[in-house]
Amino acid sequence: VGRYPIPVGDILQFILASIGLSDMSSAQYDLLRNVLLQIRLPRVLAAALVGAALSASGATFQAVFRNPLVSPGLLGVLAGSAFGAALGILLASPWWLVQVLAFSAGIVAVLMALTIAGIFRQGGLVMLVLGGILASALFSSMLACVKYVADPYNQLPAIVYWLMGSLAVADLTQLQWVAMPMVAATALMCLLGKALDALTMGDDEARALGIPVRPLRYTLIAAATLASALTVSLAGMIGWVGLIVPHMARLLVGPGNA
Repeated sequence: VGRYPIPVGDILQFILASIGLSDMSSAQYDLLRNVLLQIRLPRVLAAALVGAALSASGATFQAVFRNPLVSPGLLGVLAGSAFGAALGILLASPWWLVQVLAFSAGIVAVLMALTIAGIFRQGGLVMLVLGGILASALFSSMLACVKYVADPYNQLPAIVYWLMGSLAVADLTQLQWVAMPMVAATALMCLLGKALDALTMGDDEARALGIPVRPLRYTLIAAATLASALTVSLAGMIGWVGLIVPHMARLLVGPGNA
C-alpha cells in the first residue's frame, strides 16, 4: 500500500512474471519492480526489524529494571542518537555519516550512564537509572543547542522531520548492514529469556538460582542498547513501541520472557 495505487491483481501478475509463469510488458514490469522491490519492500523489512528490536529491548529493560514503565530510552540511547543525527545534519554530512553519528552518540550516551553507575557501585539499579537520566538530560540539552544554531529554512526542518521517525530512507543496501547485528542482538535477548525471568525476582533470588547477575545485566543492557541505537540510526526516533508492545505481548502470551 502506498501513494501509487497498485491493484492486487497486478502484484500477483508481477510475482508470476518474476518466476516466468506470466507475461508482462517490460515498462510495467520495471515500474512495479521499482515500486515494490526498491521502495516498499525495504520499508516493510525495516518496519519489521525496528519493531522487533524495539519490542525486545523494551521487554528486556522492563525486566532488568523490574519496572513496567521503562522503555529502551532509559539509559539515554534515544537522546544520544537524536543529538548525533542532528549534529550530522547541521554539518551537512552525507546521510550514511548522519546514521553513523546517530549510532555512535547513542552508544556514548549509554556508556556515560554506565560510567556514572560504576562510580557509585553500591547504588545498584538506582544509580543506573540516575546515570541514564543525567545522560538523557545532557544530550537533550546539546540537541536543543544544535537546533538553535541550525538554519531555520533547511537544516531545522530536516532535524525535526528526522526526530519524528520515518522509514522513507530505508533501502536494501542499508538493511544488509544493520540487519545482522539487529537480529543477533534481538536473538540474544530472546535466548536469555529464562535468565530475565530470574532477574525480575530480584538479585538475591537470581544469585540463589545460579545466575551471574552483574555480567548478565550488563550483557542484556549492551544487547538492548545495540538494537535500540541501530533502530534510531535506521528510522529515527520511534519511542512508544518499546514501551507499549511488551505489555501487549504479555496480554497475549503471558508475563514470562522465556
